[in-house]
Amino acid sequence: RIFLKKKKKKKKKKKTWSGTRLRSPTGRSSSTETWNVASTPIDSLGINYYSPTVVAAGSSAAAPSPWAGAEQHVRFLPAPGPRTAMDWPVDADGLHELLIRLRDDLPGVPLVITENGAAYDDYADPSGEVKDPERVAYLHAHLSAVHRAIADGADVRGYFLWSLLDNFEWAYGYSKRFGIVHVDFATQRRTFKDSARWYASVIERGGLV
Repeated sequence: RIFLKKKKKKKKKKKTWSGTRLRSPTGRSSSTETWNVASTPIDSLGINYYSPTVVAAGSSAAAPSPWAGAEQHVRFLPAPGPRTAMDWPVDADGLHELLIRLRDDLPGVPLVITENGAAYDDYADPSGEVKDPERVAYLHAHLSAVHRAIADGADVRGYFLWSLLDNFEWAYGYSKRFGIVHVDFATQRRTFKDSARWYASVIERGGLV
């Protein structure tokens, strides 16, 4: 949001930037260089949204921080409601809120949802089917949020689901499944999950019903 504020309006440097450094290919960096890069106009803005992170002023170790050391500066507030296999809260309203804020903060800049999805503990049943109703519900809610944002004037040009296939999920390895296509990592067999068939029908219709 700090970078987006710079794009919104030309302003002189603030204290926010005094400790900010951007690594440079030359091996040198400065807050001025960071400032200049942040000022570069953009043709569109990509948004990766999975869940919100809610913080409040103050410091507390009561709730775990997604970023080491951050709890020294802010309090992380646990969100109510269902959670994914990543232990991330499911909050589609947060996506709508974000898109509306960007509509207001960056008028004229097209928005693209570059990542949105959820990990769940999927498995193939004895018949070979992979049923993932939680993912279908997650995607339906978040696509509905995008529809509402468009109706409210957000210039959303695209939506990319994460992800097509179950994949190697960084530090989690193969234990977290984000795909709408199930992968048996031992045999490499691919199986459409129920969410894949549902999403295909959404694409065929050109939107939610």
